[in-house]
Amino acid sequence: MRFYKWNLFATWVLLPQVLVMGWVAFAGRMLLELVGVDTVEHGIPGRLVGMLLMIGLVAVIQIMRGTLWPLGLAQGKGFVTGYRLMMMANVLAALLYSFELTFPFFTDHNLIILFSGFTDAFGYWVMAMWAISFSLIYQSSLPQSVKTNS
Repeated sequence: MRFYKWNLFATWVLLPQVLVMGWVAFAGRMLLELVGVDTVEHGIPGRLVGMLLMIGLVAVIQIMRGTLWPLGLAQGKGFVTGYRLMMMANVLAALLYSFELTFPFFTDHNLIILFSGFTDAFGYWVMAMWAISFSLIYQSSLPQSVKTNS
């Protein structure tokens, strides 16, 4: 599996964006307010600064810890499947985040309601997919059972 470290990094950046998206946007907005920029509550600059804060936080954790959890063995069962599932979850999470950035530009209320329902479903699917992929990757690092004839 190529680029699995980038995939894992993206997961740890997008995970708080899905779970506590409003709080991350709030942190970005408050940082902008501290430096004197006037922002609105659901504004794009607050969400972008919040995302940059999450990227920085995950990068600092990765540098200080040396790696991000979970660690798996490429030879173990479930490693490739886990990272593929994680990649699909990251794509859905990125779609959710991109909708949150672009929904102020939509003028049709029905379209906003339709996309909002889809992206809410993406959020629930993404959380389940991440949980399953973390489990598969963790299981790949466990010792594989060997059948012996006794």
